[in-house]
Amino acid sequence: MGLTRRGLLMPLSVAAATAAAMTVLGAAASAGASSETPTAGGPAAVVPADGAAAVMPADGAPAPGAAPVPRADLSHHGYVSLWGDRVAIRIRSENLGPSDVTASTVRLRFSAPLAVSQELPYGCLRGGKATVLCETGGLRSGGGARQTALDLTLAGGPDEVVVRLDTVWNGGARDADRKNDAHEVLAPATGDAYAF
Repeated sequence: MGLTRRGLLMPLSVAAATAAAMTVLGAAASAGASSETPTAGGPAAVVPADGAAAVMPADGAPAPGAAPVPRADLSHHGYVSLWGDRVAIRIRSENLGPSDVTASTVRLRFSAPLAVSQELPYGCLRGGKATVLCETGGLRSGGGARQTALDLTLAGGPDEVVVRLDTVWNGGARDADRKNDAHEVLAPATGDAYAF
């Protein structure tokens, strides 16, 4: 199982490490780090499968003289439902184009920690105490959507949970419309489905 970038294989574990590093960098920036620290709007390091670091702006624009970067528009929609210590998440991921995406990874961050023991679906892994990363597979431009279903257990039984969902890897494509693949939803413990 892996993610591809320009024909190279990028394991999901590398995507998880990259996501964790970007989370740490974002936290450092919000804690008053200098303006040279990469943030969500600035340059971010991308680790290709060969282990060499390459720098690419976060919006996926190519460096001067580099080959053009494919453009895609990933979209994630679905719902979150919470009852007791159980949270169910259903995600419908699709690519509105114009280029195909060979693989992508969606990140789910929870406001409450997950229970230590979890049964995750194939293609998903833990990214921390309150984070799960799931590979969506290839997404053809204008093709069918991919479904991801998670049934997780939270540590304790919170009255509500906030779920933050975003794309952490999109096969190296440039996505100019990030509004439809980054969401935050509050789900009270009513058992009802709250859409994103």
